[in-house]
Amino acid sequence: MSDARIAVDRLLAFVEAAVVAQGVRADHASIFAQRMLEADLRGMHGHGVVRLGPYSQRLQAGGYNLDPNIRAVRETPSSALVDGDNGLGQVVVTFAAELAIEKARATGLAWVGIRGSNHAGAAGVYTALTLPHDMVSMYMAVANANHMPPWGGVDMLLSTNPMAFAIPAGEEPAFVLDMATTVASFGKIRQHIASGEPMPVGWMIDRRGEPITDPSRAHEGFLLPIGGYKGYGLNLVVGLLAGVLNGAAFGSSIVNFSEDFETPTNTGQLFFAMRPDLFRDLAEFKAEMDLRLREIRTSTPMEGQGPVRIPGDQAPSREREMRAQGIPVSDAVLKSLRGVAESLGLEDRLEV
Repeated sequence: MSDARIAVDRLLAFVEAAVVAQGVRADHASIFAQRMLEADLRGMHGHGVVRLGPYSQRLQAGGYNLDPNIRAVRETPSSALVDGDNGLGQVVVTFAAELAIEKARATGLAWVGIRGSNHAGAAGVYTALTLPHDMVSMYMAVANANHMPPWGGVDMLLSTNPMAFAIPAGEEPAFVLDMATTVASFGKIRQHIASGEPMPVGWMIDRRGEPITDPSRAHEGFLLPIGGYKGYGLNLVVGLLAGVLNGAAFGSSIVNFSEDFETPTNTGQLFFAMRPDLFRDLAEFKAEMDLRLREIRTSTPMEGQGPVRIPGDQAPSREREMRAQGIPVSDAVLKSLRGVAESLGLEDRLEV
């Protein structure tokens, strides 16, 4: 990332203005911008403002329904199937998360499946929505471009298929795990393509199984699953539960949203929320969460390493730093954002 820093509120207003100028409803624009900036604030820059350009391409091509009827089409007290009606993914998944929270508050837990959605950005920003309610949550999504074959094959039938979990704690920061089921998300690949920096060995291989580290050759290869065949199995679990179960796209029915900006993607996601007090007193649970998280963090590191960290440990400090100093934006992303501003005639051209 470059040293260019843009204030959070300024970027938030910029993103809202950009999508409103392209016909998005003001209330939906607000949710869209909030989820996008939350990704940046968590350090997930591959799903933050870098995505405004591609989203704008889809908006201008008519690939979104700008006035969707987002609704539950099947429902019980503890479950729902939400049809996003091809609305903005950030808006659809926020609707589903809020519905799951509402149901879990009443019944203890809730599972909400999603179809007819779109790419929604970083998974962890949605599970984090349950933390103010002292709830555990899980989110899974079928990603919108196939960059991985089945284990042992070469046909591109699978994507990064991310999952996220959030578990509240007491005085300690909550546990939030956000991960792709591939070694690297394609958002990270795009960052390397933009910067020209080599990719680590193990992210991508070609059809002969040879590693690809040159980002300009990314189109020649495919992503690798985490943990070999075990990650492949997890990838399938996400696709079957978030895609097939909901009547959403999976496998050969996936629409590559990076190349086709008009066809509805029918993206599938799922959201699960649960109150810990179904199993034990909430205060006791949070106190032991603190105890166990501290136990792990203060455990003995390997020689020359340390300290021991927990997934998501750096997110709170990253957010504090970016709220104080602004969100770092690379030269390539800044150029893209300024191009969007110029094409839409926005007042703010993000001059820094």
